Order: sequence, then C-alpha cells, then structure tokens
Amino acid sequence: MYKASTSLEAIILERVRAAGRLTFAEYMDLALYHPQLGYYTSGAPKVGLAVDFFTSARLHPLFGACLARQIIRLWNRLGCPQPFVVVEEGAAQGLLATHIEEAIKQMAPGLADVLRYYRVDIGQLALPGAIVNKAASPHVVLSNELIDAFPVHLVESYADQLREVYVVEREGRLAEELDAPSSDAVACYLDQYRIEWRAFGRERPWRAEVNLRALEWIRDTASRLARGGYVLTIDYGDTARRLYINRRRRGTLLCYFRHNTNEEPLARPGQQDITAHVNFTALIDEGRRAGLRRSRFTTQRDFLLGWGIRELGEDLRISRFAAADTARHTDQGQADLLRYLSLRNAVTALLDPDGLGGYRVLLQHKDS
Repeated sequence: MYKASTSLEAIILERVRAAGRLTFAEYMDLALYHPQLGYYTSGAPKVGLAVDFFTSARLHPLFGACLARQIIRLWNRLGCPQPFVVVEEGAAQGLLATHIEEAIKQMAPGLADVLRYYRVDIGQLALPGAIVNKAASPHVVLSNELIDAFPVHLVESYADQLREVYVVEREGRLAEELDAPSSDAVACYLDQYRIEWRAFGRERPWRAEVNLRALEWIRDTASRLARGGYVLTIDYGDTARRLYINRRRRGTLLCYFRHNTNEEPLARPGQQDITAHVNFTALIDEGRRAGLRRSRFTTQRDFLLGWGIRELGEDLRISRFAAADTARHTDQGQADLLRYLSLRNAVTALLDPDGLGGYRVLLQHKDS
C-alpha cells in the first residue's frame, strides 16, 4: 500500500477524501501555508545558497540601497510626513529590511529618525483577509518576490473548452483531474485580458495559472494605504499579453527544491516551493479599480540602473576596497580585490536581463 511521503501529504489526502477533490489553489495553499507543516510556515529555513532559492537581497546590500533611494524620493514627494510608515510584506528573515534601513540612516538621517518600518512574513499573509496590519495607513507597501508564491488555480484549454485542474486521490496518491472551472472568476479570467486561449489549445492542451489571490491582495493593500501612498511590487512575471502566450504550453508553474527546479507540484508537499509568474496587468487593472494609479512599470535592471547601482558600487570600491588598486601586492590588497570582484559579480547578476534583471518593478500610487 502506498505510504504518504510527508505528514502534510497524508493530511492533504484526508482533505481530498473528505471533500472529494480540491482545486489546485486549495492544494497549493495547504502545501505552502498549512499552519504547522506548510513550506513557508514550518519554521525551516528556505532562503539561501544551501537551501532552495535566493533572492536579490541575498546577493548584495546594494539592492536594498537602491530601494532606499526610491523610498527617500517617495517620502519627499509626500511632504516628509512624520512618522513615515513602510510595510514590507513577505519580509522573510528581514534581510532586505535591514539593508534598506541601514542605507536610509546613511543617506537621509532625517527620514531615519521618523521611519517606522514594519516587517510582515509571508506566512502571515496566507489567508484572504488575514493580512497582519501592523500599520493602519502605511505610506509605502513594499513586496519583493511575494505575489509569485500566492496559490493559483490551474486551467487547461483544449478543443475550445476551458477546464480547471483539480487534485484528487488515485490509488492512494495525489493526482490531477480536469473538470469545469470552479467559479466564474476562474472561467472568465483569461477572457478579461483578451487571451486567445481557444486558439492556443485547439490542437493540443495549453495550460495557464489564474491568481485570484493577487487581486484580493491589491484590493486589500489599496484599502489600507494612506492617501497619496505607494505600492512597490517586485517580482518575476509580465503583462498578460506577454505572459499568456502560445509557446508557453505548460504555463509558468515551477517547483524549487534544493536549488533544482521541477514541474511536479504534487510531490513533496510542504518540502518544496511552488511558484508562478505574476500577471502584472491584473495588478495594474485591479489596482486602478481600487483607486491606484500606475506610476512606473519597468524591469529590475532599469530600476536599479536608474537609482545608481553602478555608482553606488564604485563608491564602495573607493571607500572600502581601495587597497585593490593601491596595494594589490599585499594581503589586504588581495582581500579587497576579492571583495570587489564579489561585489561586481553581484551587480552583474542583479542586472542580468535574462535573470534577476528581467524581474518587473511596479510602482502604483493612491489618489489623493
């Protein structure tokens, strides 16, 4: 008899037996956010070079320094309110927050004195309506690689029909089953963005993700934001027209396990990350309906270049690694050279248009 590979898998199998089936979004919610055994809620470390994945903040503090420059600009635009409240959602261990706060202390001591920076872990954002609101009216809500981890529905187009992927039990194991969409919101999602899913699935199956949680999140965020406040969202994804395309036949859903990717989301629930690219058109359109206006939509590469990441790197080379130029033959010179090369490689990775530099940055503001 098949034995579940994890305790969480056994729990999910029991849920499936009781309900008959789960939507993939319900399964993904349990796999990532089960209160004790979910990937993001179990307490085990997930971020780092020796675990499953790393983020831009892990590469170098200069990423946070550029975000600090953006936040300083927003503070000035809003008339330097006191206090100035920033909420980072999906803050994990708080590394990015630390880098941003340290940079603000150096660049804008006046802001540092009045800054109230709140960190909300991704596990606290697990359920709709359960967002931990430490700041009633934040001036800035920041997220870095948060939306990609929201549970998504999976749909499949084939022969002019759109069906949803459900999780069922088959021979004691978790398996997929296709049936009619679970709601009108799922059924109409692709049509809302004028995606030609019928043509894409005419001759063979074509899959896509539907992230309804992202719509709930942007509405909730807009409702909490202070007048004139900003939402700064950084993630991998694209506009709907560039995201949902014919050649991307399996969608964008990927799993990360010990720095390896796979397309087996029903394997190892609770032990691997499950992500999907973000539909930024959905955030922009739903944000507009909730009173948010787009201020900027660009790539991480252009965002970081615009805030002077190369100049900041050069300043570090001069102030901290000078011996790499003036005394390279010494032990200190060699150490400084290695540190500088590490810095340069980190900046290159952050700007890589085929990697982190290709992530999208969306800045939205709330009408006054």
